[in-house]
Amino acid sequence: MRPMFKIGVIGGRETVVGFKALGLDTFPVESLEEAKATLRKMTDAGDPSYAIIYVEENLAAGLQSEINRWKDSPTPAIILIPGREGSIGLGQSALKAAVERAIGTNLLGDD
Repeated sequence: MRPMFKIGVIGGRETVVGFKALGLDTFPVESLEEAKATLRKMTDAGDPSYAIIYVEENLAAGLQSEINRWKDSPTPAIILIPGREGSIGLGQSALKAAVERAIGTNLLGDD
């Protein structure tokens, strides 16, 4: 029997509340340190069950070293999402970099 993988969302309470209605595991955080501890717990060998982790963009800059540990690993896929204030461009930049790494060229174009 294959293990069931989960999807989690880390961000401010206003950002994650909608994801809870979709059945995703939500982790509302109030600080960068809380976000870092949550991400470490979700990616720890003790709980390898998260296949996808969405992280609010405004937290991602402070979590870059943690996120970079997983960028070449198939799981968990860490995907940046905009917060309630809107996108700050980190998610799109990360997507462009991933596409370029995967196929050797930037198909998404320049800003």
